Amino acid sequence: MELRHLRYFVAVAEELSFTRAAERLHIGQPPLSHQIQMLEAEVGAQLLERSKRWVRLTEAGKLFLDDARRVLSLSEQAVQTARRAERGEAGELRVGFTFSTPLTPLFATVINRYRQRYPGVTLTLQESSTLAQITALADRELDLGLVRPPESALPEAVMTTELRRDPLVMVLPEEHPLAARASLRISDLEGQPLVMYPKTAGTGIHPQIFRLCRAAGFEPTIAMEAGEASTMAGLVAAGFGIAVLPSSFDIIRLSGVLYRPLADPDATTALLLAQRKDEISSLVAAFRAIALEAALENQTHTP
Repeated sequence: MELRHLRYFVAVAEELSFTRAAERLHIGQPPLSHQIQMLEAEVGAQLLERSKRWVRLTEAGKLFLDDARRVLSLSEQAVQTARRAERGEAGELRVGFTFSTPLTPLFATVINRYRQRYPGVTLTLQESSTLAQITALADRELDLGLVRPPESALPEAVMTTELRRDPLVMVLPEEHPLAARASLRISDLEGQPLVMYPKTAGTGIHPQIFRLCRAAGFEPTIAMEAGEASTMAGLVAAGFGIAVLPSSFDIIRLSGVLYRPLADPDATTALLLAQRKDEISSLVAAFRAIALEAALENQTHTP
């Protein structure tokens, strides 16, 4: 049984005339009659009663007509859904993001704009570290990732595009001697107790701090480790040490904590859009276009 057989039957059932149905379908009447006979043989029931002057639906035909219409409607819906997916307007898009990403205005702009333009897409967001996202992309468990620069080489299958660059800031207790200065340098961290992400967190900031400190001629002193930036800021407020975080975290305002910019040229981090190199999905292409659009606007509006 083919969909065209159902279309032929529905046309005859609605017209109750083989002649009018044939005209409607733009086919000859004898081939139409033959196709209906084949359909009845396939179904194993008489669907139409015919005479030279009239055509009537049998009881089986009336019930079959309802189902035939539903099948044809579903087939058309399937076609439209596939076409919408091809245009990036339907389906599911899985996007990862780092812990700091939602604190950047760019994140809200991109997500809101995408949802407004593509309301038919199920947007699944997953908070995860940079390294975990890159692994998930390579394993096709994510479609896109908003990540920080990893210190290790990317897998061959994954590529990144820079969306924005953020300076690193030093997070200090307000009573700390360094807090009196308007800006600081990485070298000011020498001998200071640091509150950091654990190495196993998979964040790019951990190895970057070690690299910056070694370039300044010293090894950092780790006093405490914490998996969340808000926890790190709380530990700083409690006097456990100093932290270094992307400037987007200065939105976390705790009593007793100050943020000071780092003047070192390399004391910056980037927000990157990661994806597979061989990606052909229209969903991914649409999200990428919006992300680049918003990133360009952000650069234009940044003084």
